[in-house]
Amino acid sequence: MIESPMLQHVGGYINGRWVLPATGQSLAVKNPATGDHLADVPNMGAAETAAAIEAADAAFAEDVSPDVRRRWLEQIAERMLQNKQELARIITLEQGKPLKESTVEVEYAATFFRFFAQTLEHLKPRHLSERPRNLNWTIHHRPAGVVGLITPWNFPLAMVAKKLAPAIGSGCCAVIKPADLTPLTCIALWHIFDQLDLPAGRLNLIIGKPGPIGDSLCSHPAVRLISFTGSTAVGKFLIQNCAPYVKRLALELGGNAPYILMDDADVESAADALMANKFRCAGQTCVCANRIYVQRSIAGAFTEAMAQRVSRLHVGNGMEPETDIGPLINRAGFEKVHRHVSDALQRGAKRVVGSDRPAPTNEWGAFYSPTVLANVNSEMLLAKEETFGPVVAIESFDTEAQAISLANGTSYGLAAYLFTGDMERGQRMTARLRFGHIGLNSGTGPTPEAPFGGMKQSGFGREGGIEGLLEFCEPQTVVSP
Repeated sequence: MIESPMLQHVGGYINGRWVLPATGQSLAVKNPATGDHLADVPNMGAAETAAAIEAADAAFAEDVSPDVRRRWLEQIAERMLQNKQELARIITLEQGKPLKESTVEVEYAATFFRFFAQTLEHLKPRHLSERPRNLNWTIHHRPAGVVGLITPWNFPLAMVAKKLAPAIGSGCCAVIKPADLTPLTCIALWHIFDQLDLPAGRLNLIIGKPGPIGDSLCSHPAVRLISFTGSTAVGKFLIQNCAPYVKRLALELGGNAPYILMDDADVESAADALMANKFRCAGQTCVCANRIYVQRSIAGAFTEAMAQRVSRLHVGNGMEPETDIGPLINRAGFEKVHRHVSDALQRGAKRVVGSDRPAPTNEWGAFYSPTVLANVNSEMLLAKEETFGPVVAIESFDTEAQAISLANGTSYGLAAYLFTGDMERGQRMTARLRFGHIGLNSGTGPTPEAPFGGMKQSGFGREGGIEGLLEFCEPQTVVSP
């Protein structure tokens, strides 16, 4: 069992109180590296979700000034950083990523609360100086109301912060459901909230399996917006189930990111950038490169550069300081990666780095050897689907037009990366890439200061930037003499 001063209560949080389901049902949380039992958390359902929504709706009736909301955001960021080491330890124990990555995640998450604390002036009323029809026109940004926030397991703190910080800043009241695989980090965050002067019902935490909780968020009339990060299949389910109630949605869904190297790119810099991009969280991120396209004349040099780097990675328990790559989240994740690599090898790919590690005999210890594949083609599974694992799959191309066609040849459009020494070419190519986030000679992902989201089946809506704040607002025009 995990012991932590931030987990004195292991339950949900509704209307300002820690609660457990009346049924007494629970879910076990285990360490994905070892299988160690960390905690039993409540398996809440429709009744608890309805209670949380109603508490949030009652709290929303009380207006809170921007100055107070700003103070809350600043206090949350400060206390997160004060508890950085313990939050990072909890992340690593329940998610598996290396402790050094978890520490960076806490710092990253805190920046969302700090950023949105600094942006609330953008919610001030705007007056039209033109005075159309000789009247006064004022545009307000009103909080959307009660919002449902559903977050994934790969970044159990950062994904919460991306949604919760702008929700608080806008004046909304929230019901949040973390992934049932990694709920402890969110519970620890609520330990911080419980120590602040937040009104009861403002922020509510529901833990449990997604079905009944998601159904309740979709159907309850008080919920006006749902923000979800996860698979495209679940995103489509939310769209269908919210349509009868005409609810707003903000969806960050699946990705299949291309990583393009033109023949004038700096091979060493591009290899360094790919290492940072691809192997974070053992490759289990929606923005990491999935399809690596390298112009044929430099494909051999780039493959060798990646092989040298990947072969030095250390795989192990995230609590060990030398670990670079932790376990995949569970056996299902392992089997998907193994299936993709096996399919590629059967179709003619060459394994440059990696090994055939036996599949785990249970859910735990699903460590996958970091792998580099050459001679990949677009008919292979790992080119069509998001692998979500530590695999670099390199495919060669000849022309700029071919690179654009290969990159855009997916139903997803979350992130893409392009490396070239010709900035005119870079600007020309990025304009033709249908992705919401593009790194030009950079493998970096999103930042709180800029909007982030997808095109096509990677979803709609934005997190981060002023756009991320306005996502939780409803524009209202007031006309007066």
